[in-house]
Parts: sequence; C-alpha cells; structure tokens
Amino acid sequence: MTLLELTDVTAAYGRVKVLEGVSLSVPEGGAVGILGANGAGKTTTLRAISGTVNVGGRITFAGTDITSLGPEKTAALGIAHVPEGRGTLPNLTVRENLLVGAYLRRDRNALGDDIDFLLDLFPNLAQRISQNASALSGGEQQMLAVARAFMAKPTLLVLDEPSLGLAPSTAKDVYDAIERLRGESGIAMLVVEQNANLAFRVVDSATVLETGRSVLSGTTEELKGRDEIRKAYLGG
Repeated sequence: MTLLELTDVTAAYGRVKVLEGVSLSVPEGGAVGILGANGAGKTTTLRAISGTVNVGGRITFAGTDITSLGPEKTAALGIAHVPEGRGTLPNLTVRENLLVGAYLRRDRNALGDDIDFLLDLFPNLAQRISQNASALSGGEQQMLAVARAFMAKPTLLVLDEPSLGLAPSTAKDVYDAIERLRGESGIAMLVVEQNANLAFRVVDSATVLETGRSVLSGTTEELKGRDEIRKAYLGG
C-alpha cells in the first residue's frame, strides 16, 4: 500500500524553477532514498512534501492530497522532517529538545517511554540528557534531530543528508542508529543522501534526480548493479 506519492511535482523559488517533474512513491513501512548531485533538487523535493515551497503537480499522503497544504498541517498528518543542518534548539537541553518534538501529541503519558526508547537507541544522548544541545558534537546533534522528529510519532520520517559534515566514523554511527530505529519501530522513511553506501544500508529502493527530474528508480540491488550508479555514487 502506498503511503506517499509524488506525481510530476514541480517547484520554484520565485521565478526560478527547481523541480521540473519529480515522481516517486514510498510504501507503508518502506524506506526510499533520493540520490543526485548538488543542485539536482533533492532538498527541494523534501520541502515540497513538507509544504515549505510553492509546488505544482500532485502529492498525496495516506490518501490525502497534501499539495501546498503547508508545514503545520502536513506535520499534523504524520510527516516529520529532519532538515539539512539538523535544526536542534541550542539553548534547550537534550530532554527539552525531545519534548519539543512531541508538542503536537495528545498521549502525554507515553512520552516517558518514548524518551527511554530513544535514549537506549542513542546512548550518547542518554549521557548528555541534561546538557544543552549547543554542547553536543555534530554527530550527537544529528542524532538528537532524528530523535526529536521521532518524538512526534510520525508515520513518515523525512531525512535530509544525515551524514552531512560528519566524519566517516560518526556518519556510520548515525546510520547505525537510523537503521535500528527503522527496524525496531517500523516507521517509513524518505532519505536524501549523497553517500549512497550509507543510504543503501537503510533504504529498500531509491530514485535518482537530475536537474529537477526523476530519471531512474529501482531497488537498491538493481541500482547497485548499474555502472553509472556505482561510478557516480558508490565509488566504484
């Protein structure tokens, strides 16, 4: 069953068109990657889904047309977006950041259990639970951004470049946690990532964007077998 579907989506900043026709889908409980060079339109695709850019075409989520719905209503439907650059609240503690992520929830009695689950998933955060986010390393801030988004209890978690700016070993730690989060929660994911080797650990399939268009889609195994994908994204 399809959870999220984009059909011929276009997007622009003012008069500058960035997306020319993007189509992709995410099944319920599935994980899909978006690959592409800088400027291909990956981040703009996520912004189109989250309702923070003017779009054309059609975007549906759980059977509801969310095209141009706006970020607050989109989030309320069950889409949590972890933006490029993490976006944690530096002057709040780790625990306070997690609670901010749950601001739309009504099941307040379940928050403690979810925080415990996330602190087990991200042990670095457990050690810094009372420290301000500004004191965290880049990798820890990325882990906090993912954990805070999960606190909203979304159906779909949208991740924009989780490895950006991180050392290889730290990026691996972040993806270890993302992989475990998917495995233990069953949450659907849409992951933008330049490092396809990392993304392919988590996603089942991927779509490749070029100059604002989706040009190739396939399962991770199919894409790994294509010479152009290996050369462009897998270092082979």
